Amino acid sequence: MQEHEKGLVALLVVGAAIGLGKLLVSNEQITARLAVGRAILGGATSTVAGVVLTQFPDMPLPALVGIGACIGILGAQYLEAWLKQRADKIGS
Repeated sequence: MQEHEKGLVALLVVGAAIGLGKLLVSNEQITARLAVGRAILGGATSTVAGVVLTQFPDMPLPALVGIGACIGILGAQYLEAWLKQRADKIGS
């Protein structure tokens, strides 16, 4: 596995773990659908950190994962709030 592939896998795993961690500390009832959805959302938003590699191609993997974790948390929070807002508008 090449270095950029390792970075992408690391970002996906960290993002999914963040999504599942957020689910575990919430008051929501844990369902398989919610767990998979949060894992996918967290993994997808954290991979946006890969864009940083276009500006800094020699960035070490731990720094990339840290940036990915930050983007994953903020991105998932924003997207979830936006999607809930859109669903409320459609439902009413």
